[in-house]
Amino acid sequence: MRSIQTGIRQIFIGLICLLGTAAASQAQTQDETVAANWEETLAAARGQEVYWNAWGGDERINAYIAWVGQRVRDDYGIKLNHVKLSDTADAVSRVLAEKAAGRTSGGSIDLIWINGENFAAMKENGLLFGPFSEELPNFAGVDVEHKPSTLVDFTVPVEGLEAPWGMAKINFIYDSARVKTTPRSIPGFLEWAEANPGRFTYPTPPDFIGSTFLKQVLIELAEDRDELQKPFTSDARFAEVTAPLWDYLDALHPHLWRKGALFPANGPAQRQLLDDGEVDIHISFYPSEASSLIATDLLPDTARVFVLEEGTIGNTHFVAIPFNASAKEAAMVVADFLMSPEAQAEKQNEAVWGDDTVLAMSKLSNEDRQRFDDLPRGVATLTPEQLGATLLEPHPAWMTKIEAEWQQRYSR
Repeated sequence: MRSIQTGIRQIFIGLICLLGTAAASQAQTQDETVAANWEETLAAARGQEVYWNAWGGDERINAYIAWVGQRVRDDYGIKLNHVKLSDTADAVSRVLAEKAAGRTSGGSIDLIWINGENFAAMKENGLLFGPFSEELPNFAGVDVEHKPSTLVDFTVPVEGLEAPWGMAKINFIYDSARVKTTPRSIPGFLEWAEANPGRFTYPTPPDFIGSTFLKQVLIELAEDRDELQKPFTSDARFAEVTAPLWDYLDALHPHLWRKGALFPANGPAQRQLLDDGEVDIHISFYPSEASSLIATDLLPDTARVFVLEEGTIGNTHFVAIPFNASAKEAAMVVADFLMSPEAQAEKQNEAVWGDDTVLAMSKLSNEDRQRFDDLPRGVATLTPEQLGATLLEPHPAWMTKIEAEWQQRYSR
């Protein structure tokens, strides 16, 4: 009996080994196919010209994109053109118009810096090429386990239609030489503004920083935060859930810079107000921005950072390829380079940009991990523990309507 059991066990083990060998062989074949296809992509990309539509409101980011352009030209023979946007929705509208006109190839946009409601709109309207991102070689280093927003964009599954590029999290920069006590919550912001009239403001929505401040207010004041993770069910329900937001802004605006009659156009404009001493708090999306601005002499060395006790909104930003892009192969090569350890470490350097990486250090080689270990941490940069909890973005449907409602109520 024992010999029969032993024989069965040996057969069973043999089958497992055989299946394992077959699976390993299949995985190897798949890897070889991907590698072969990538070599074909690299060959096709050489000589192509990529029109990358990306927000152009920050000179540090523009300089980084110029560096990327030089690197992909040197290594891959790709010419990268930065089409500077003030609002990403303009690019989305252009692709939508091209689709409506029947322009299914030879599109004017090859790559777009995107997330949130703009991604949701492009995905819903079939305006994206792909799936492609998980086929890119450098995607293997992305931290999909501990940074799940690399796979889910404002509650919308990415499904390979955009490649993660950087991590963002709301924080607040202030000048410690002028401010000794900072707000610790959204209600606390109102109290602080009442005690310090004219010393705070936020960028005009739909600027992404201004819109995110509105989301931060809504999340903290909402009775049921989970409801914000799904589209609203009716206009009546939207009005009911967002009523605390409008009540809050009505109370806050009279105490803002220029008494809420005027708002800065974007983040850099708000930052300039801080540097000029006109306001005391600047809203940032990059946890290392304060140190970066100090290093580049754009803020005094007394600038510091605070966050809110219940946490602040965080997300991932991406690049995507329109369905009718003229240079799809080169766009994929650029997207892959943006996820490389070299490009990610350069971007995280506070003297360059200070935008956090999407990569998992555990997935990198010792040499590539060293790139990040060697990066200096500035005097104003909080540790991940000090940055506190990350709040989830609401579903894009909420923000599309909130931004329109804000314009009706407060735009002059």
